[in-house]
Amino acid sequence: MELLDYVDKAKEGDQEALLQLIMAKRDEYYRLAYVYLKNQEDALDALEDMIVIIYEKLGGLKKSQSFYSWSKVILVNCCKRIIKNRRKVVYLDVLPEIADDGLIKNKQHGLEVEEYLQKLNPKHQEVLRLRYLADLEYDTIAQILKIPLGTVKSRISLGLRKLQALVGGEMDE
Repeated sequence: MELLDYVDKAKEGDQEALLQLIMAKRDEYYRLAYVYLKNQEDALDALEDMIVIIYEKLGGLKKSQSFYSWSKVILVNCCKRIIKNRRKVVYLDVLPEIADDGLIKNKQHGLEVEEYLQKLNPKHQEVLRLRYLADLEYDTIAQILKIPLGTVKSRISLGLRKLQALVGGEMDE
């Protein structure tokens, strides 16, 4: 069966077809949610929310071939809602330390990258995360953020230049 067939069957209420559509891109969905939320539990919560919303609103999808870009927009909105709600919560626990030196180094490197990203404008942070951490194409980023392709490219370019200035070295795009 092709994508359009699965989407059409899912629109008619076939839960198995919807499951097949989601499972086909589960890694992409998870990676996208994780880029935004930086936490496995929250990423999985966002995926659950996305699935419920897709199930409820699938009948309103006009173009069946747009299913994946439409679903990613829903996922990004779910992630943003979790981030908004997260700001209202004060966390008292601390992350446990990891004994493996390799993991500590990788975690430390990730924290350094995150530290530099946090210094950028939120719009630049978002496109850089989607491009380099979620490994999305420019046109997909444009669809998700509902901005023109040229804006995506300019934000990435400017964000990389600012990041380069912060880091103090050369960067390849």
